Amino acid sequence: MTITATDLVSALTGNPEALEVHLTLVERDVLIDGHSVKIHCHCLSVDGNGRVQPHRLAEFMRNAAVDYAIPRSKLAAAKARDNKFNSTEAVAELVEQAKRSFTDLAKSGEGGEMLLFLLAERFLKLPQVLCKMDLKTDTRMHYHGADGVYAGVTTDGILKLYWGESKIYGDASAAIRDCLNSLSPFLIEPEHEEAGRERDLVLLSDKADLSNPTLTDALKKYFDKSSVMSKRVQYCGVALVGFDAPFYPKDDAKAVAEEIVKASRTELSGWSKSIESRLKAEKLDQMEIELLCIPLPSAEGFRTAFFKAMGIKE
Repeated sequence: MTITATDLVSALTGNPEALEVHLTLVERDVLIDGHSVKIHCHCLSVDGNGRVQPHRLAEFMRNAAVDYAIPRSKLAAAKARDNKFNSTEAVAELVEQAKRSFTDLAKSGEGGEMLLFLLAERFLKLPQVLCKMDLKTDTRMHYHGADGVYAGVTTDGILKLYWGESKIYGDASAAIRDCLNSLSPFLIEPEHEEAGRERDLVLLSDKADLSNPTLTDALKKYFDKSSVMSKRVQYCGVALVGFDAPFYPKDDAKAVAEEIVKASRTELSGWSKSIESRLKAEKLDQMEIELLCIPLPSAEGFRTAFFKAMGIKE
C-alpha cells in the first residue's frame, strides 16, 4: 500500500486559522534561480492597539504542546478512554507529560522546534511522522537527530521525507548558516550505517506514527530496509530561521501592520541572498527545501516568552 496525499492530510493537527492570528504571511514560495528551495516569510501580527504580542504567540504554542510532544496514537487512545468514562483525566495527564518533556530540556531550542512544527503542519500541510519529544524524554535515548521529521508525497507515490532544523538567533545570517549547516548531512550524506540520519531512520521503522494503524504500518514499510518501498523515499528539508529584525517599533511606539509587512518584504531579498550563498556552501542547491523565515522583535524575547508560557524557570 502506498501513502497518498489524502492520507497525510488526514493526519494533520490543529486549525490553520489560529496560526494566522499570531503570524502574518509576508511572502510564500519565493524562489532562487537554479535552486530547489522555496522561501516563506511570516512576521508577527499587530493587534488593534498597534502592538505585536510575542507572549500571545508563546501561549498559542503552549496550547499546541500536546499535539507536538505526544505521539498521535497515544493521544487518540487517551481521547477514547476519556470518551468512554466521560472524563478529561487521560488527556490532562498527557498535557502534564508534554509540559514535563519541555521542562527537562530548558536549555535547548525547543521554542524553534515547536514553531517549526506549527508551520510545517498548519501552513505547509506536512504532518509530523516521528515524535521527537517523546523519544528525548526516554532516558535510554540520548542522541540528537533532526529537529523534526515530516512527510509529503509526490503524485507518483514517492514519499518525501522532510528533515527539520530550526535556529532562532539574534543575527539572521548566523541563524541561516547554522540551520543549513545542521540540515545538510541529513540531505546529502551517503547512505550507510554510520550516517547521521541512520538513527532516525531506524526509529521511523519502529515509531513512525500517523494515528491510523493501517496508515502507520504502510508508512513504516518505507523505512524497512527489506521492503522495496524503502527505495521510494526522497529526502527533502524543512528549515526555520528566526532572528531579530530592526523594523518592529521600539518601546511604546505603535506598530502598523502594513509597514511591518512592507519592511519584511524589503529585507527578504537580503535574507534570500544569504540563503543562496549558504545553500551553495553546503552543496544543497539541488535539494528541495521549504525554508521558513520569521523576523522577530527579539529572538531572546521570544525564547523568554516561550519559557514563561510553558512555566519553565530559566
